[in-house]
Amino acid sequence: MNIRTELEREHSKEQALRIAHYAVQNKKQFKELMNCYTDEDYRLSQRAAWSVSWAAKNNPSMIEPYIGVLVKRLQEPGVHPAVVRNAVRVLEDIELPEQYHGEVMNSCFAFIENPATPAAIKAFSLTVLFNLSRQYPEIKPELQLIIEERWDTETAAFRSRGKKILKKISDV
Repeated sequence: MNIRTELEREHSKEQALRIAHYAVQNKKQFKELMNCYTDEDYRLSQRAAWSVSWAAKNNPSMIEPYIGVLVKRLQEPGVHPAVVRNAVRVLEDIELPEQYHGEVMNSCFAFIENPATPAAIKAFSLTVLFNLSRQYPEIKPELQLIIEERWDTETAAFRSRGKKILKKISDV
């Protein structure tokens, strides 16, 4: 399978899953998927992002060498929201190496504070921040404050995720 060709040919959940399944078969194929994810063609990188998130969910060890790539994509201007959304989705489910904690926290706080950030990116960012708050309890008050301050102006997705996180913060 040529991943680039398949991504250009069709965009569907079935196709994303098929590509993800193929990519995790070996490191060379996964690298091919990641090359598409970082491509300058926004449509190709957008489509590859979905497969990357499925691949990382099914085989987390494959994404480990590319965590820096995901973190970098969070900070690149002009990156399609689907690329960012899927990067944050992956980051909420993995053990994040300490060297990326600061960058990820900064990016996720910026996402949840920006009214223009898409809802899914904010929801995933809330979870990433809560996960990091286990190691950095000093960010819990800031996270709680942002959730409470933005409550009335945010989407149902933000409020749902925020409610769960507020409960976990108060239970500790």
